[in-house]
Amino acid sequence: MDNFNLIILPLLIGFALDCVLGDPRWLPHPIRLFGLMIAQLDHAFNRGKRRKLKGVLVAGALVGFTWFLFYLLFEQLEHHPYFYIIWASVGVFFGLANRSLIYESWLVIRVLEKEGVEAGRKQLSFIVGRDTSQLNGQQIRTAVLETMAENLSDGVIAPLFYYAVGGIPALFAFKMASTLDSMIAYKDARYKYFGWFAARLDDVLNLIPARITALLMVMVSLSWSGVQHIFRYGNQHASPNAGYPEAALAGILKCRFGGPNVYHGKLVEKPYIGHHQKTITTRDFWFTAYLNVASAVVMVGMTIALVWYLFG
Repeated sequence: MDNFNLIILPLLIGFALDCVLGDPRWLPHPIRLFGLMIAQLDHAFNRGKRRKLKGVLVAGALVGFTWFLFYLLFEQLEHHPYFYIIWASVGVFFGLANRSLIYESWLVIRVLEKEGVEAGRKQLSFIVGRDTSQLNGQQIRTAVLETMAENLSDGVIAPLFYYAVGGIPALFAFKMASTLDSMIAYKDARYKYFGWFAARLDDVLNLIPARITALLMVMVSLSWSGVQHIFRYGNQHASPNAGYPEAALAGILKCRFGGPNVYHGKLVEKPYIGHHQKTITTRDFWFTAYLNVASAVVMVGMTIALVWYLFG
């Protein structure tokens, strides 16, 4: 079987599986295993002196080991193309999170509408890191859309990008780096040094995907306002990457994100992204869901075009 089919068939099958199944809670997931590994090493090494060096070694070893393990596995599977396609399809499926992102975001909106603000706050707390206890309905809806924009980059476009660059090994090396960032890349006393490298590594790996995500969003929405917001507000976020898809969405919807929020008990003064003080509605959620799906489909199409150019 030729290289084109070995790359594209798993991409299409895995993407379709994510669209249909999402992330079933009953299904064993490699990211949970990544989390257990990180937690064990955090407990073992995040103590005493030289925590920054230990953090560099732990993060580097985990990302490198993940890439090497999947490289060896799929190098062997290349001699058995049908098994290769099956396992690579499963890998793409596990590497993507768009259906789950949209579904979990919709649960917040639905709970907010049916059960009120208090229930909406609790549901939102499952998908964001900020303190939700004082948010009103408008702030909850705003947080949902910010999360959808940021995680479209982290959970969908970036994995597709790394699959296009380096196949399943690169995809899961990125997922390990992303899991490290979500677990230990905090600026509190415990993780300020130990998680420093994990945070920087995640920033570097998301540098290109975040900007691709923003461009895809304005492409599928044909929004000139989104383009303007990318250049005006993309660098206004504390993260070097999250601001770009958020700015694109703020321009597309003509709304405003950012502002002060409480994270882990501390008030964080964040600049506003966008200048339109618009009331967020459920219709805006559904349009954002369309943007997520359409952007992912275009990214898959671009990957197919690139592989066709190289191997077709």
